[in-house]
Amino acid sequence: MKQHYAVLMVCMGNICRSPTAEGVLRAHVQQAGLDELVTVDSAGTHAYHIGEAPDPRSCKAALQRGYDLSAQRARQVTAADFQRFDLILAADRANMAALRALCPPGSKARLDFMLAPLAQQPTLEVPDPYYGGPGGFDRVLDLIEQASALWVDQLRQTLRAAAD
Repeated sequence: MKQHYAVLMVCMGNICRSPTAEGVLRAHVQQAGLDELVTVDSAGTHAYHIGEAPDPRSCKAALQRGYDLSAQRARQVTAADFQRFDLILAADRANMAALRALCPPGSKARLDFMLAPLAQQPTLEVPDPYYGGPGGFDRVLDLIEQASALWVDQLRQTLRAAAD
């Protein structure tokens, strides 16, 4: 198998969707026994919340499902991330556009959407729950849990193919 693979989850402020996605994917990677081979991190395309913990509503919803986001701190995507990470996953089209604009020539990172594995998801966007109620945070978790399970399958295949 390939020695190491790094995944970066990205939303706008790195306090709701991307920290949730980081926590969920990291847990799924660990459950699959790939935590020695796969690193998961998150960042935001904007600098609104650098150094802050995830939104308390995200933390509460995630903790109710067994994901602890409390150690995470918001940071902004940097040019170095496009060399450090193999896969960078955007929460929505606006963040994908920001990532494409930031992506330096010769980047090794593959850009995709967090929900890309969910073929039935027509918009490929994780809705931003920031201005809504608790149900929005649960919806984000529902979508990310479904997609993360499929991303783990793809990561396993990628690692296996790299080893051959």
